[in-house]
Amino acid sequence: MPKLTGWWKNRSSAGKVELYTRGSFHLFVLLEIISFGVAPVASAAGKTSFVVPVSLFFLLCAHAVLCGVLTSKALHWVVGRRERPTRLAVTTAAVTAADALGVLVLRVTGHIVEPAVAPTLVAGLTWFASGSLVLCLRSVRRMWWVPSAAALATGLAVLAVGMPATKALGYAVGVLLGSLFFGATCGFSAWLLTTVHELDRSREVQARLAVAEERLRFGRDLHDVMGRNLAVIALKSELAVQLARRERPEAVEQMIEVQRIAQESQREVRDVVRGYREADLAVELEGARGVLSAAGMDCRVDFGAPGPELPSEVQSALGWVVREATTNVLRHGDAQRCLIRLTTLEGGAVTLVVENDGAPEAPAGPPGSGLAGLRERLAALDGTLQAGLVGDGRFRLRAQIPGRRLEELEVRA
Repeated sequence: MPKLTGWWKNRSSAGKVELYTRGSFHLFVLLEIISFGVAPVASAAGKTSFVVPVSLFFLLCAHAVLCGVLTSKALHWVVGRRERPTRLAVTTAAVTAADALGVLVLRVTGHIVEPAVAPTLVAGLTWFASGSLVLCLRSVRRMWWVPSAAALATGLAVLAVGMPATKALGYAVGVLLGSLFFGATCGFSAWLLTTVHELDRSREVQARLAVAEERLRFGRDLHDVMGRNLAVIALKSELAVQLARRERPEAVEQMIEVQRIAQESQREVRDVVRGYREADLAVELEGARGVLSAAGMDCRVDFGAPGPELPSEVQSALGWVVREATTNVLRHGDAQRCLIRLTTLEGGAVTLVVENDGAPEAPAGPPGSGLAGLRERLAALDGTLQAGLVGDGRFRLRAQIPGRRLEELEVRA
């Protein structure tokens, strides 16, 4: 059963919406054939000649397939995977016009006897073609022109073959109403598909911007620390060179000052890097709650009182676990609920569990280095990290640091 449902669960929200939309439009091909293609065959029951009815049936089948192909390529264009199928759209419009005109000519010449067959075929041809053509347009204002043009062209064609004006008006009104319905349905589906894909891309861009912002912050802090000191070192080194050339004893004092400033800069850089690497666990937990809640998830964080009492090394390691887990929840799968729990077990061991639903059964790409880096951080504290699926599309990440290691850190502190 997991293999049968994996093709659906492993897709993102945008992928699921696109798959559902494509499936619905593919059913339009069968709908056109069953709803309108059977009409000429059914009307020929009890008659000796089946040439015209069967020809009309295959004509409608070919038209349905053509509209289905146009719809599929138009959806690829909607999500930005290919260019607009302009030539195929023009071909579909021309074929639809020729087929509708041919049906009207057969009706006038008496080859179609039943009075309801011709309006049914014309309606089916124009309605489904209008829906496919609407998918090839982005502007709503231009979409409205498709049903209007189809109705006007149908009315003029009816008049051109010699039918009364009342019938031309009836054909035009029927085509207009049906084309408006199919056009609105297809247009809304295209808008929904575009919106979902834009939201999916926005989530990915948001994660990238967060990483870029953190890098900029680190670079700014490092520049603030090193910029002034490097300028002073450069000036004092130049001064020491000039004094040494003049054999002045003050050159030694300037080089000693340069050495002192360099050592101070080294210490300040270590402080900046240490602050970048270390993470406050309570802050990370609240930050994860805010980020996941802002992403529309039901996030519950349960850490109680042990967080602030943990040694700084433990808080830093578990804080990085929270960071990486939050990033994975945002980037992978389609989570709706997330639980983050920090508990103290018997014996003093500390356990951090991050569990979310909507996890794909197979990774979308090659494994990253995030979990490997977390295992290295936890290994320095004799800790362990377990990550994987636990059933029902839930992914669980569990980090644990033994109690004896916490006691050693507390004694050393």
